Amino acid sequence: MLASVLSDAVVAILWLGVVIYAVSGGADFGSGLWDFLAGDPEDGRADRKRIDRSIGPVWEANHVWLIFILVYLWTGFPRPFAAMVTALFVPLIGVAVGITLRGAAFALRKSSSTFRQARLFGICFALSSIVTPFFMGASVGAIASGRVPMNGSVNPWTVWLGPTSLLGGVLAVGTCAWLAAVFLAADSARDGEPELAAAFSQRALWTGAVVGTIATVGIFVLETDAPTLANGLERAGAPLLVVSALGGLTAMRLLSRGRPGSARVPAIIAVVAIVGGWGVGQYPWVLVDEAEIVDVVAADATLWGLIIAFGGAGLLVIPSLLWLFKLTDSGELSTHEVRDDSSLAALNRLKSAAETDSS
Repeated sequence: MLASVLSDAVVAILWLGVVIYAVSGGADFGSGLWDFLAGDPEDGRADRKRIDRSIGPVWEANHVWLIFILVYLWTGFPRPFAAMVTALFVPLIGVAVGITLRGAAFALRKSSSTFRQARLFGICFALSSIVTPFFMGASVGAIASGRVPMNGSVNPWTVWLGPTSLLGGVLAVGTCAWLAAVFLAADSARDGEPELAAAFSQRALWTGAVVGTIATVGIFVLETDAPTLANGLERAGAPLLVVSALGGLTAMRLLSRGRPGSARVPAIIAVVAIVGGWGVGQYPWVLVDEAEIVDVVAADATLWGLIIAFGGAGLLVIPSLLWLFKLTDSGELSTHEVRDDSSLAALNRLKSAAETDSS
């Protein structure tokens, strides 16, 4: 009985990390897509400046939750973790490379010495922001559809290319893009940029419509390709799916009425509920159709250690992160350097210098 309670407590803590990373890190990744679609340096100047100001102070801090998830997963469930990284090493390497390239490019494009170099770093930042959530979603889809065996012995090049994996990858990219557009619209409205707020609101509206359509069609994909997960979603996970749909529709309605600041909370609720619904629907499986939580969890002493560590770390880390987000949301971290030395400003200065030299 105690072992079951401890294992469920660790799973709940682990899933809390997944939910927070889906919201905070998801919005960061989605910003990269809008950076990519912003156009040339002149046309996309305002969009890229907005993106730099919104994610600049927080994008590194948000990856704390990814590290948290990995540590708790391999410590609390070592055998399933070994199976996951063995079977899914191809997309997981893609995730690691994508995160590394994305972070380096985001930082280096501001200090580039030539216009071409700055533009190359900008493209790298944007593309890696798209492929990374796709690989994450594809990996989750492989696990959720029961394709990862306990021994990890599968074809690593095809295990993550099933219908549920492709659906998960597309939905991950789309959801990140939608959440980012909502956040960027809210930030633009807060900082007195009505045109940008309206532009990002429109992007959120049509992105939300596309993602909602794909998610609806995806129900039929799960019915045939991931029946265990589909059954869990239709039963225990159904209330959370309804909450997610209501949250998304509420956010869309507020955006259409020109209230992006108010849309942020229901948008977060929508993402939290859908990720929570996935967790409830998959419970009690760690590896669907292969390993249940109670059969592969670590020793009780290890679980106690994880719970105590979470309590101690929570007292130190969570208040600091909340304060960081509060400062960012209030605009107090939008320093002169971020305002005037954004990547797009650097691009334009380099472009002007290049044109002067050529003339």
